[in-house]
Amino acid sequence: MDDATAMTVDRGRFEDAVTPWEDQAWRRAALDWAVGELARHGLRESGAPREVRLRPWSVLVRLPAGGGPRDAVWFKASAPDAAFEAALGGALARWVPGHVVTPLAVDPGRGWTLLPDGGPLLRRVLDEGRAGPEAWEEVLGQYGRMQRALVPYAERLAGLGVPGARTRELPAIFDRLVADNPALDHEARRALLAGRPRLLEWCEELDALRVPDSLDHCDLHDGQILVPAPGRFAFFDWGDAAVGPPFAGLLVPLGAVRERYGPGRARRLRDAYLEPWTDLGPALPDLRRAAGLATRLAALGRAASWFRLFPGTPAADCHEASAFWVRELFAAPELPPEPEPEPEPDPRSESEPLPAPGPACGRLADR
Repeated sequence: MDDATAMTVDRGRFEDAVTPWEDQAWRRAALDWAVGELARHGLRESGAPREVRLRPWSVLVRLPAGGGPRDAVWFKASAPDAAFEAALGGALARWVPGHVVTPLAVDPGRGWTLLPDGGPLLRRVLDEGRAGPEAWEEVLGQYGRMQRALVPYAERLAGLGVPGARTRELPAIFDRLVADNPALDHEARRALLAGRPRLLEWCEELDALRVPDSLDHCDLHDGQILVPAPGRFAFFDWGDAAVGPPFAGLLVPLGAVRERYGPGRARRLRDAYLEPWTDLGPALPDLRRAAGLATRLAALGRAASWFRLFPGTPAADCHEASAFWVRELFAAPELPPEPEPEPEPDPRSESEPLPAPGPACGRLADR
């Protein structure tokens, strides 16, 4: 492979990120593998420049393979602690093929994946006005159906290397996040540890509701969802994923909807997500309670995911982001009983999105 092939390199705001892309031998091997897998599928590069996107957690290369804007394939190399994503992508294509992009090739040993273009991002579809907030109801319904279908595979998912965030594991995850983060001073640690009894109570209550574990994407915003056809959505970019309470997956999408449309749609979207789970046995109020508990506890999964980086990458901003999410665990008001239904959202407010939740160093804007 000619290492001088034209390409553009985007480092975003991570100029100091250390990635294997800087290693010429690694870069040559990765590109040779991608081009070889292209040829195996009867494809070849068009000659247009490759587009390289370097982040502390992944290397992404767009290889044009035709004349159209969608005629491209994507090579992805994940950081070591997220290298399970390659094997996971292949498994999801077998287990829930209607909900994901089927890879052209995976190399689980090296954490490499080659993906076809899966259609436009949901974010672009929303920005262009081709869909509105009602699209999120279908998105979350399809996501819930996918997670429901994956329940029987929970142990196999863990066997692929997907990290665990099961309810019984969350107290230990919390302890590690508090003890090991240099962005937390003594007073911050003391205040967080004072809340640990509440964490144990929430975990115990959620466990008692007996919602089975499944795969949680952990970062399901509108830049992680593709629209391959009207009314169909494909979920991708699984590097933050965990095996644990599935309802934790509501944290990020509900935040994205509040940011774009205001707070008036959250319960409707939550119930659209819960519909595939109504065969479990618990009454809908219990499922709603489980969703509230899991969404709060999801802050720990977000906090833990920030450290799946390439070795040597400075982690100061990741420590800050992780500390933000640990604090969020106790920042919200105490979980109340299920409130009265919300009024219908005022359409006049939809043009006035709320400020984005989360820390300024969050990944959302850089994915």
